[in-house]
Amino acid sequence: MSAQKTMTITDKLYRNRYKVDEDSHLWIKDPKMCVKCPFEFACIRVCPTDVYKWEENKITITYDACVECGACRIACYDVGWKNPKGGFGISYKYG
Repeated sequence: MSAQKTMTITDKLYRNRYKVDEDSHLWIKDPKMCVKCPFEFACIRVCPTDVYKWEENKITITYDACVECGACRIACYDVGWKNPKGGFGISYKYG
């Protein structure tokens, strides 16, 4: 019997193809709201790919890592989200 390697999230994300647009499809509508976030930084906690980070007293967004799951926009009404322009965004190689 052969042992199967358990794939990590990082291994699975590596299989995806990203075509990054120079314009972000994510933004914070009112950055002042983040300072007094009533949701305890839900956008940071729910994002599976660490797109959001709290740095230097503000939220930073690394949109090129986004897998377009939409969890952030459900967790926080202050997150602006739109579909990437045609031809840009993520493509799943295996399913």
